[in-house]
Amino acid sequence: MQVITVDELKERIDRGEKINLLDVREPHENAEFNIGGVLIPVGDIRALQTEQIEALKDQEIVVYCRSGNRSGQACLVLESAGFLNVKNLAGGMLAWREKY
Repeated sequence: MQVITVDELKERIDRGEKINLLDVREPHENAEFNIGGVLIPVGDIRALQTEQIEALKDQEIVVYCRSGNRSGQACLVLESAGFLNVKNLAGGMLAWREKY
């Protein structure tokens, strides 16, 4: 599994790069704070309910959650489902909010 740090992601966002972000937290967590990712809770990822992102199978997707644990699980499921370039955001939103 590939990993991206919050610093790397922030730099890329600040440069205006188009990045496919996937938030695998629960809706209430997303409502509290988010960085603009498509919301598909990890339970839906595990059930392979990924229609919203099917078109991104060949593109880079940065997956994030609260701390990096659920997003890591989601990355493994997505990789096994044929997604070719998924990256887990190390430390998740906890690390993001701590720095930014």
